[in-house]
Amino acid sequence: MSLTGGVPASLPTMPSAVVRAGDTFVLPLSRSDGEPPITIPRDPAREAAQRELSKRLYHENDPSWFQRALDAFWDWVDKLFSTAATATPGGALGLVVIILAVVAVLGALWWRLGTPRREPASSATLFDDRPRSAAEHRATAEAHAAQGHWNQAVQERMRAIVRSLEERALLDIRPGRTADEAAAEAARALPTRADRLHTAARDFDDVTYGGRRASRQSYQRIADLDRDLERTKPQLATSTHNAAPNPRQGAAE
Repeated sequence: MSLTGGVPASLPTMPSAVVRAGDTFVLPLSRSDGEPPITIPRDPAREAAQRELSKRLYHENDPSWFQRALDAFWDWVDKLFSTAATATPGGALGLVVIILAVVAVLGALWWRLGTPRREPASSATLFDDRPRSAAEHRATAEAHAAQGHWNQAVQERMRAIVRSLEERALLDIRPGRTADEAAAEAARALPTRADRLHTAARDFDDVTYGGRRASRQSYQRIADLDRDLERTKPQLATSTHNAAPNPRQGAAE
C-alpha cells in the first residue's frame, strides 16, 4: 500500500477494528514489527469510506426507487390511520365504522341525485336539424320509445310540443329558442299548464345537457302533456271596456 502525505492512495474496505483517537482514525493494519499503526485524519477517512461504500457491490440488493416510494406511502398511511384511530372514540373499530357510514351516505346521495349535473356554458338550441313538423317529431319519439331509447324519446317529444305550439301560432317560429324559453313563452298563453311545461323543459335539459338518463315515466309524462296541450285552448287576454254614458240618458236624468 502506497501512502501520499500520510493518506493511502486507495483505501480498501474499512476494517472492523478501526480505533478513533481524537480527530484521527487509527488503523491497526498488519505492519512489520516495530512500525507504528497507520493514522488517517478524520476528513480524508470519511471521504475514503464514502467512496468505498458508494461502490455498486454494496447496493446490489437495495430496493428500487418505486419500492422505496411505495414503502414511504404505506408508512404515511399507517401513521395517518394510527393518528385518526387514536383521536376517534372506539379506536380503530370506531374509525372503520365512521368511514363505512360516510361511504354509505355518499352512495345514497349518488343514487338519489344521479351524476352531478354540469351546467352548459350556454344553453343549446332546441332544434338542431332541418325543420320537421310536430307529427314527424311525435312519430320519431314513438319509434325511440318502442325501442326503449328513453333519452331520445323525451327529446323528440319535447320538440313535438314546441313545434305544435308554433303550428298553432301560440309561439312564434324562432330556430334559436331553448326548451326553457319555449316553456316560459308558452306558459303565458297556457297558464294552467305552466308547471307541467317547465317540468318538461327541465326533463329535456337533464337528458340533453345534464348527463341523466330518462325513464319510461318521464317520457310518459311529456307524452301526456303533448296530448293535453292539443286539446287545451289558449287563454286570450281580455280587456274590460267601460261603456261610455249615453248623453241622452244623462240629459234625461
